[in-house]
Amino acid sequence: MSMGRHLRAGGTADEPWLASVTPEQAGWTYCGLRVLGLPPGGAHEFGLAGDEAVLLPLAGSCVVECDAERFTLAGRESVFHGVTDFAYLPRDTGTRVSSAGGGRFALDTARADEGLAPRYGPATTVPVELRGAGACSRRVHNFCMPAAFPADRLIACEVITPAGNWSSYPPHKHDEERPGESVLEEIYYFEIAAGPAGPGVGYQRVYYLNVMAGPGAERAWLACDDPAHGWVRETWQGQQPDPRLTTPGALTGEAP
Repeated sequence: MSMGRHLRAGGTADEPWLASVTPEQAGWTYCGLRVLGLPPGGAHEFGLAGDEAVLLPLAGSCVVECDAERFTLAGRESVFHGVTDFAYLPRDTGTRVSSAGGGRFALDTARADEGLAPRYGPATTVPVELRGAGACSRRVHNFCMPAAFPADRLIACEVITPAGNWSSYPPHKHDEERPGESVLEEIYYFEIAAGPAGPGVGYQRVYYLNVMAGPGAERAWLACDDPAHGWVRETWQGQQPDPRLTTPGALTGEAP
């Protein structure tokens, strides 16, 4: 049986972290998420102990210093303005993040056994996938998926879903270790763009329980569709992806 928790925006804030969810807070074992907020000229230092992490700009740019490495992340204006570069931070290291212009930076974490090297992830190497079709189409930035970027346990991606579309669909689960499925804890972190008349709104319905980590010997993202809804995939054949996913600026209301 999986366990789900809903944490409201700001409900886990712990200055300078705008959000902070650890495995201990969530009541599970592996994955966590923190969002760092920095003012212009701001900086923050933190340690990772037994966690590996990816630091990903949500809005703004920054400099990341980890051990003897220094990475300049160009970042982006917002999560709706395309793929960003990122930094991989190993367990048992100290990190300093500084930002001349300020911004928000996600720290995706997973309890890790292996100590890897700090690394820079260029935006140009992030695989971009158009998944689904019609009203179930979305764009996925697979920056820290197993086939895209080496890590010990951490699995993370971004999913850009146009207004009115469904994401993470059809319903699926990943709470058993068996062929075609792996045990993975998962955190969904949402950012919702404003609509034409004001703030946007989103709905999520979960009955099984995109930062993931689990105990499997293989770092793999394997999920099992709900048998009552798996047929939805067959309806995508012949449908085109939502054109808002391939038109620059369409998701932010800007002119292409």
